[in-house]
Amino acid sequence: MCLAVPMLIDSVKDDGTASVSMAGVTHTVNVTLVENPTPGDYVIIHAGFAIERLNVEEAESRLELFSELAEIKRKSENP
Repeated sequence: MCLAVPMLIDSVKDDGTASVSMAGVTHTVNVTLVENPTPGDYVIIHAGFAIERLNVEEAESRLELFSELAEIKRKSENP
């Protein structure tokens, strides 16, 4: 199963990469597949590439789902 994660663009470099973050974790990813990536944009990250831009509401909704899934997993491992 593949998982694509919403992350916030913190900065964009001239080499086609950007620094992105989620929950205090920062990564450098390739943003050449997204038109005009801009700091403050949410993007879907898969295998080191930004593959889609999201609006804030959609990004927050998806992040909330990830949080709920993590809580369910935690409860199932520690009943």
